[in-house]
Amino acid sequence: MSHKVHPYAHRLPIIRDWRSRWFAKDLDYRTNLKTDILLREFLQKKLRGSYVDSVDMERGRNTFRILIKTSRPGMVIGRQGEGAIKLRQAIIQKMTKAKLPIPKDLKIDVEEVRLPETHASIVGQMIAEGLEKRLPFRRVMKQAIEKAAANRNVLGIRVSLSGRLGGADMSRRETLMKGRLPLQTLRADIDFAREKAFMPYGIGIKVWIYKGEVFEKETQKGA
Repeated sequence: MSHKVHPYAHRLPIIRDWRSRWFAKDLDYRTNLKTDILLREFLQKKLRGSYVDSVDMERGRNTFRILIKTSRPGMVIGRQGEGAIKLRQAIIQKMTKAKLPIPKDLKIDVEEVRLPETHASIVGQMIAEGLEKRLPFRRVMKQAIEKAAANRNVLGIRVSLSGRLGGADMSRRETLMKGRLPLQTLRADIDFAREKAFMPYGIGIKVWIYKGEVFEKETQKGA
């Protein structure tokens, strides 16, 4: 049987970095891991519709920094920073309810994502929005692929939908692809994301985007 590997995890020591960056002793590891998973799920659910690409977390001795990458930073920050303040309060309430230790210095940074069509997570959210509006799934897939492929940074894209597509009685999988997608090349910069369309029966969405190969700086200078 084939073994499928997450494209992000497959490239972690090579061209990717961890989404959670911290060091802890054995006793703190479980608490920190639980906190990261809980907050990441909470933020992705709360900020749905803001086109959040990723949520990164960094810990110091007394600091806890949450970096939210989104193509709509204005929706997250709000007027005069009101949205960020409310979001910080909601995170503290969530940690208090889960009986997790609250750090002394909690920072929330919002980073703007340029060219959202080149990020798999945002493309998946765009597809989910179209499906939830009951648009034909093939049209939604084609439009998403054409938008992404129109960007010169994108060399290949694949979109896969699975579920009871079009209200059919039996679930199936539909896949569309444009360009190339070298999944086994470790230096290939491939962005991958899973998303859900919340409908009566639900539809699963997977998006792969290939942005070219990443080389070391010395190799690029010598080329």
